[in-house]
Amino acid sequence: MTPFERGLSPAETQALLGEIFAPWVQELNLQVDDITPQSARLRMPFDVRLCRVGGMICGQALLTGADTAMVIAICAALGGFKPFTTVDLTVNYMRPIANEDALLTAKIMRQGRTMIFCNAEVTGADNKKLSAFSTGTYALVE
Repeated sequence: MTPFERGLSPAETQALLGEIFAPWVQELNLQVDDITPQSARLRMPFDVRLCRVGGMICGQALLTGADTAMVIAICAALGGFKPFTTVDLTVNYMRPIANEDALLTAKIMRQGRTMIFCNAEVTGADNKKLSAFSTGTYALVE
């Protein structure tokens, strides 16, 4: 059975976070909450180092988390890590997340032979309100 057929376990996915991302991304301390062959939900624990005034998590951290969640969702869809690169990444911020963890839920919208299209929703872990919405386009590199 291939990894794609069996899917990636949360432990395998958590290990990817420590293996394929730059050290500064790893410092976000992202945790895998859920993983399926077409989606990933990560938790970004609240940390004052990621905040700007008022205890609000900065947009740069939220976008990095959303991008990372989309990358993890792609790895799940591919059955593991394969080289790919970001082609386009956009974000719309709707409300701040303050003094609580952020949940980053990424889904594969379409997976072609060379391009993968994703979206990610960013919500507060406690209030569950939508804070940001991101879309990403990724190209497989072979």
